[in-house]
Amino acid sequence: MKKTFSLVITLVALLAVVGTTMAAEPIKMGKADFAAHGTRCFAVAVVALEGDTIVGAYIDEYQMLPKEDTVGVPNSDKDFGAAFANPDQWLASKKINNEYYSNNMARAGSVVTIADNFKVLEQFVTGMTIAELEAFLSAKEPADYVDMVTGATLVDNYGYLRAFLAAAEDALNN
Repeated sequence: MKKTFSLVITLVALLAVVGTTMAAEPIKMGKADFAAHGTRCFAVAVVALEGDTIVGAYIDEYQMLPKEDTVGVPNSDKDFGAAFANPDQWLASKKINNEYYSNNMARAGSVVTIADNFKVLEQFVTGMTIAELEAFLSAKEPADYVDMVTGATLVDNYGYLRAFLAAAEDALNN
């Protein structure tokens, strides 16, 4: 009797775990190349979407930066880089060149690095539904978003959050 009872309990627990796993919605990936911060750079936002909920987010921004002080994207020092108009610059990631770019931001009064700002924004959207992010973005004027996400002090927070929304919408279509 004890063996039968233990077997039944084990089977019920196993079925509960399998049923929960099978009921989970597939994770869809979405990406957006987005002009989040002016006209001299572009952001790449990626989200993992489960149902309509963002379960993971990543953003980086790329800009032409001086070769002597930064690390360029792959092949910047090869044929790809030869296509750039200014031979003293190359396309570079702001996250990879966090120290260099953040020093420029500090001269303008920022006390939060670009990488830390991006991390806060990634964490902010993770767990939000697409509808919640849309509602948040429609609540104020774009300029008001500078201080709306605790810990992120970027002038273009609104643009970066819009990039996440575009990536989430892309995931829905995948």
